Amino acid sequence: MNAAEHQQRGARAAEVPAANRASLDGTTQLFEPERINGVEKRLHWIPFHAPANVGAMAIKLRDLKTEARALARAKQYAAALAAHDHMLAVNPLDNDSRRKIADLLLALCDQAAAANVYRVVAMHDVRSGHLLPAIVGCKVLEGLGGRSDEIVSVMAATYSHEAPALAKFAARQAPVDLEAEIAPVPAAAAGDPGAIARRAHDRACDLTAFVQYPEQFLPVPFFSELPRELFPAAVQSLRLVRAADGDVVIKQGQLGTAFYFVATGEVRVIARAGHNKAVERGRLHEGSLFGEMALVTEQARTASVQVVGEADLLEVDRAAIARLCAEVPVLAERLDRFARERLLKNLLATSPLFKPFDHQQQMELLKRFEGHDLEPGTVIIREGDAGQGLFVILLGEVEILNKDASGRERTVAKLGAGEAFGEMSLLGDRPTSATVRTTSRTTIMFLGRDYFRRLVSALPPLRQYFEDLSKHRRRARV
Repeated sequence: MNAAEHQQRGARAAEVPAANRASLDGTTQLFEPERINGVEKRLHWIPFHAPANVGAMAIKLRDLKTEARALARAKQYAAALAAHDHMLAVNPLDNDSRRKIADLLLALCDQAAAANVYRVVAMHDVRSGHLLPAIVGCKVLEGLGGRSDEIVSVMAATYSHEAPALAKFAARQAPVDLEAEIAPVPAAAAGDPGAIARRAHDRACDLTAFVQYPEQFLPVPFFSELPRELFPAAVQSLRLVRAADGDVVIKQGQLGTAFYFVATGEVRVIARAGHNKAVERGRLHEGSLFGEMALVTEQARTASVQVVGEADLLEVDRAAIARLCAEVPVLAERLDRFARERLLKNLLATSPLFKPFDHQQQMELLKRFEGHDLEPGTVIIREGDAGQGLFVILLGEVEILNKDASGRERTVAKLGAGEAFGEMSLLGDRPTSATVRTTSRTTIMFLGRDYFRRLVSALPPLRQYFEDLSKHRRRARV
């Protein structure tokens, strides 16, 4: 990725909807052309706060960051830079503002200053326990033609498999409180853009507020499975995605070709449920991993992921995984286990079967299930047989088949991850009314007939849920 692309992506990642932009009087002030490193820039200043806030003593840090994104979107880079410089002056622990200062210096065409901040902050991130933001800094630095060998070497020594500094428990700086109040940006901040840039650069590189770095660090999924000698190659294989508000990173139903780490920012996970209604399942932040299930299982994506505000993501594609797993076979096993744990977590959070129970009871119930991995075309239930128990789909898809008047089987429904079947014959104590067959590689969980009956007898709401489900399916001729 070259410098021009980084400038474009850095500015786009800071965008917010125009409706969120604030100004004092609906006008802008125009600076005279200034030269920054020999490049003439005509800069505008957009005031920070709406009239209702003029007399306010403080605003929330979250709101000021949103305003800074609005300024950057409007290409008011010097104003956005002044805002982040102000935030960092008030709270020297705000590493997000340090990174934004680097992005904005680059947008202002001060490549040398930007590269220096990226380098300083990336090494600081490594030493303070933030591996993924550090990798982002290295990627941008390399895109600018700089070298990051020394930083990656420290990463490998600190976070690779069996590194002495890794521990099960380790302290790390708490995130900056975005709800904390902060004084508005002073009017004096609207000065010479060159002076703003120099001041912000110096402040971002000043790490004197950090008197001591931690001695131990938590393992980072995926990366801490890599031996030290493979760490640089793994970092090199990553692709940096600088995403803006509303960008869809992966889409439900598509085949997976890569998975992603959230290095900075926030994304939300959205899945389409009944009647094709979109439901937000949760939000992911720094250190989170997503998209690995479709990659590991070679199944379609089970949810979409969309950026909130802005985010830096690190993409690992299928080819990179294949190369690394060939060198480190345990990596494939760890990814598979991680994917299955994620599937179980999603099931516990969304399935009506588990809702009546607290977490400990859910774990006890899970122990009663047997897991089975099935190939496509496997018949799980055959029409007319005695009911064996309850089946819950953890991953994959099954089709429900009934025989028509001529005796031919026809598909009447398809069920996917999180859905259950087999309950109709158990509740009515009668033979199964349909054949159930896998259409793809499928993982199911099986709960035996006797335990299922005891469960619904002890919990009337659960029995009512399955009875309603059975009635709905009978009406649909399932």
